[in-house]
Amino acid sequence: MMEWKKAAEQQWNARAQSWDDRSESIWEDGSRKDIIPFLSKFIPEKSTVLDVGCGNGYSTYQLAKLGYEAAGVDLSSEMIAIAKEKFQHNHLTFLQGDIQQLPFPDDTFDGAMAVTVLEWTPDPLQALLEMKRTIKNDGHLCIGLLGPTAGPRSKGYPRLYGEKVICNSMMPWELLKLASDQQLHYVDGFGVYKKAVQEKHIEGLPLELKQALSFMWVFMFQKR
Repeated sequence: MMEWKKAAEQQWNARAQSWDDRSESIWEDGSRKDIIPFLSKFIPEKSTVLDVGCGNGYSTYQLAKLGYEAAGVDLSSEMIAIAKEKFQHNHLTFLQGDIQQLPFPDDTFDGAMAVTVLEWTPDPLQALLEMKRTIKNDGHLCIGLLGPTAGPRSKGYPRLYGEKVICNSMMPWELLKLASDQQLHYVDGFGVYKKAVQEKHIEGLPLELKQALSFMWVFMFQKR
């Protein structure tokens, strides 16, 4: 696990500038544009929200501007350095930390968000339990998990040749079961699809088939 953590930090540090260059467009017009509006339906304004895997901090800053007490945490020291330099707000903090061992006491936040984060952890169950631990009872947890059609899933391909990778193969339907096992209640969700997938293609399909076609599935869980 320590080797995974070290390799992951090095790789995300190397990608920090390229992510900073495109994060705004992804959150405003791309695959993540509907996530914060979705989150705001379940987590009231002025609530405390943890943004896990915050990257360059753009999403955390948007939460703060909406009136949340927002904290962003990321494994990459370079990402956090960019976040602190670019984004300042009275209700905004950033710190470096590992999702496998979050640097917060139990029941700290009203809610949490983690978008395309669990895929890059060596132990998704431990990561999920850590996020659950840091949110209060009845709090909400918004998770965006890459679906099987997502390009970044190819990062795990070298494992078939015995190479070490930092991308696990957990699928949306597996996260749904894992969360249920840990008393995280699924309250809502939506799929993000590539342009070739139209509404008529998924209308009437059961949930698991909708997820099978997805680029990303966005979950809203509640801790009970």
